[in-house]
This record gives sequence, structure tokens and C-alpha cells, in this order.
Amino acid sequence: MSETARKVLWQADEIAAHGKPFKQRLNPNSEFIGAGLSRMAGMSRAHVTLARLPAGKDSFAYHAHMLEEEWVYILSGRGVAEIDGESHEVGPGDFMGFATPSVPHLLKNPFQEELVYLMGGENKPLDVLDYPALGKRYLLIGSAAGTEFYELGAPIKPFGAA
Repeated sequence: MSETARKVLWQADEIAAHGKPFKQRLNPNSEFIGAGLSRMAGMSRAHVTLARLPAGKDSFAYHAHMLEEEWVYILSGRGVAEIDGESHEVGPGDFMGFATPSVPHLLKNPFQEELVYLMGGENKPLDVLDYPALGKRYLLIGSAAGTEFYELGAPIKPFGAA
């Protein structure tokens, strides 16, 4: 699609039709529907996703990024954000920003209502993620063909620790 023909306006019903289920293999309770808004509009340097987290589900596994900044903005519903070992109830209008190296974080929905939020951040070709609850560290290499994950072994210490 040419630059001038790129679709820049997406209506709510079109966005809903582009939602795809996502499950992260490191957390068997991870399950949400995501629509990659920025990718739909042809953007490549930053990413924004509209996510719908069903009742009783988690977004990802508890993780921290070394290289990519990440953010979450709650639109509707309630959830519990686990951030650096502490739990915080979150709701509409709440924002979480994770500068790098980030602290570990995870969004959960223990409530009956669907949790709807925007998430996004940078789109670097490389990132390193710690999964402190699992004792694992991964290298992520992104390309047009997808993302490859390579386990690096147990982290010696969390990101940013002295």
C-alpha cells in the first residue's frame, strides 16, 4: 500500500474486527484480545494496542524490560497491577509507565467485568526481558517476519539492581 493510500482512520467496529487472541506461553493464565492500532495504521517505530482482558485472566507473565519502554492506560473495567512486588487496584484513567530498565510488572483481571486498556511503547529490534518469578531471562529479536525468543538463562540480578 502506498504512503498516500495508507488507511489512517479506523472506526471502532473495524478495530473490533481486527482483534486477535493472544496467550503467552510462560503464563498459562495469559489470555487477551489485542488489536494492534499502530500497525493497522502502518506505523512501525512505536506501537499501540487496544487490549481486552477477560475476567480471571492475566495479560502476560510477570516481566521487566531492559531496553524497551512500555506503558498502559486503563479505559474501562478494573484490574490489579503487580508492580515491583506490590499489588495495586487500577481502573479507568489510571496510567502506568515503565522506563528502562523497568521494574517487573503484570496486569491481572480478578474481577467479573472485562478490563479494556491501551498499551504500547517502543519498537526496538532487540530487547531483553527478565521473568523474575520464573528465574528466566530472554533475548527478543524482532523483524518483519515476527519475533524470535532466545532463553539466556537465569538472571544474576534484576535489571537496575546495584
